[in-house]
Amino acid sequence: MKAYVFPGQGAQFVGMGKDLYENNPLAKEMFEKANEILGFRITDLMFAGTDEDLRQTKVTQPAIFLHSVILAKTLGDQFQPDMTAGHSLGEFSALVAAGALSFEDGLTLVSKRAMAMQKACEATPSTMAAVLALPDEKVEEICASIEGEVVVCANYNCPGQLVISGSVPGIDAACEKMLAAGAKRALKLKVGGAFHSPLMEPARAELAAAIEATPIHKPSCPVYQNVSTKGETCPETIKANLIAQLTAPVRWTQSVQNMIADGADHFIELGPGAVLQGLVKKINKEVTTEACNKQFALFIIKKVGRCSIKNVPANLFILLLQIPPQGSPHHIRSSQQFKGFIITFEVVRLDIGRVAVTLRIKFQTAFF
Repeated sequence: MKAYVFPGQGAQFVGMGKDLYENNPLAKEMFEKANEILGFRITDLMFAGTDEDLRQTKVTQPAIFLHSVILAKTLGDQFQPDMTAGHSLGEFSALVAAGALSFEDGLTLVSKRAMAMQKACEATPSTMAAVLALPDEKVEEICASIEGEVVVCANYNCPGQLVISGSVPGIDAACEKMLAAGAKRALKLKVGGAFHSPLMEPARAELAAAIEATPIHKPSCPVYQNVSTKGETCPETIKANLIAQLTAPVRWTQSVQNMIADGADHFIELGPGAVLQGLVKKINKEVTTEACNKQFALFIIKKVGRCSIKNVPANLFILLLQIPPQGSPHHIRSSQQFKGFIITFEVVRLDIGRVAVTLRIKFQTAFF
């Protein structure tokens, strides 16, 4: 069974979605509609802005949502999910892709969510940290031991990778304890605030009214939500889980385990980046994972600067991706390091004139 998964904040990169806009009329129409709904040209920032532009919450969240949803829509009849799920923000993408939310309503809610979260972040200084190689139970125990501060588990990304969230002093104290307890890393993240923690309560209350007023329909397939971790199809349950999401942890590990238990054996990531594939593989090595995003491959290769794929330089490799191959099938595989990632490039050249690119990432960053 096919499960389509959608990434959350942290997956953005400059240039995301540009190939869709330039090469697909439906994508261009949807991007332009988004510019009208948002009241500013988000496409300018997505395609040619700066990293700083994309780090603005009011830009980041709608940008990732747009790239994910438009990518799904442009697949047309190829998009036949048996189930969907999204990591944090990605849950809105998953709901739109499954028909539970309209594109317009989904984008409006994502924009309001971003603004509400930004206000909550400004009201109380707070942060998040990734904790690696420590059992979930130990991380939970340490969080509970921090007195006088807010510190909670925010993201259960995969076994051995949790993200904690809370006040700045609380996170600092927790990180020290995590390292003392044997964590490989306890690294503060460059984020605006303590997402998925009680400190987001003002944002949750503000967004709740907007969600309540938005029509939610029965999805075409079960949507595995972060709060319940189960495949939901009841509109009222979906709505309640969406409202609870901002202050509740993202239980991604449990969601993926439940999807697999319900028959998922092929996970396809739609959106910028390729983080979710890696997380799914860390949860269960037996399932098949893939991404539908050639543009991210080009982005990574350009950032690396050169790519040792049978001694083919990066600029020539990019050209290889863009020119339909001739002759017999050709298979190239190589690994590169980039900012703590170990990235495996796999390029398959086919007689039918297509190029398939698979990215597998061994070490992941943390979504928040």
